[in-house]
Amino acid sequence: MEDLTAGAAPPASGIDPGRIELYRLMARLRAFEKRAYDLFLQNLVKGTSHLGLGQEAIAAAYGVAMRADDYTFCTYRGHDHTLARGVPMAPVMAELLGREGGLMGGKGGSMHLTSVAHGMMGSYAIVGAHLPIAAGAAWSAQVRGSGQVAVCFFGDGATNIGAFHEALNLAAVWRLPVVFVCENNLYMEYTPIEAVTAVKHPAADRASAYGLESILVDGNDADAMLDVARSTIGRARDGEGPSLVEAVTYRHGGHSRADPAKYRPESEVQEWFARDPVLLYRTALEAAGAPTELFTAIEADADREVDEATEIATASPRPSVSIIDRDVWSDGGSAWRN
Repeated sequence: MEDLTAGAAPPASGIDPGRIELYRLMARLRAFEKRAYDLFLQNLVKGTSHLGLGQEAIAAAYGVAMRADDYTFCTYRGHDHTLARGVPMAPVMAELLGREGGLMGGKGGSMHLTSVAHGMMGSYAIVGAHLPIAAGAAWSAQVRGSGQVAVCFFGDGATNIGAFHEALNLAAVWRLPVVFVCENNLYMEYTPIEAVTAVKHPAADRASAYGLESILVDGNDADAMLDVARSTIGRARDGEGPSLVEAVTYRHGGHSRADPAKYRPESEVQEWFARDPVLLYRTALEAAGAPTELFTAIEADADREVDEATEIATASPRPSVSIIDRDVWSDGGSAWRN
């Protein structure tokens, strides 16, 4: 990944460079999602979108900890996870806008971002559908002895469907190199997860059923997330089997851009906004001795990158009929077959 802090003031000695890399990535994710929100309000984002504002530390921590050839599987709220694997901003932005220069030629949109070249193996719109697929990718890595690890992100609502339990069970039985990461933002769309779940922690409290350690982490604490990411990926790569992580976090907006999120108590919203992971991490790094100038430069670079991506994306034409028709059927055509 390009060093966007080149020329900036260096951090104080003694700070783990990985922490600075993590903040830089979080700043980029935040800047991208804020721009995606603005473009949606301008009616430029086609279809709906599910933003990761407030949840950046989770995707960023695993992005920093993963190897280039590892696999990522995520949900429709997957912009952060895609960028965290090194996918450039411009094609991601163009895909949200339904443009020819998009990651999938403008055909996938916000909910289906995929870049196999970057190990980003898909954003899945069907809740929980990707958990068994991630287990399958991990099985492939195990059989080939490649040392690759699959990391599968999903929301709290997925913990109450069959695919979650089936994937966990098989991964545990076969000791697959896969890390399951539940991004528990407290709401399964509009319903509080605690209102429909028999245990307090929908993922962590169920880990023991599959012989796994209960791992509950503050998903807004970037350092804690990085520690968990490194340890769980390390275990998987060393042949010690799967992990199930529950990262507790909070989305700043509604479930999607069509959701005003009026069902959330205002006191709860304000409490979590005060625990903004980007702000918290900058404060922690400054307290550890990193200079303010470094963060000013990092954030300016992130804004500049988003501006450039927006210009490229908006200049890209809408996909032609030939692009829209391509890859519809296995033979590459679009004619109806019966």
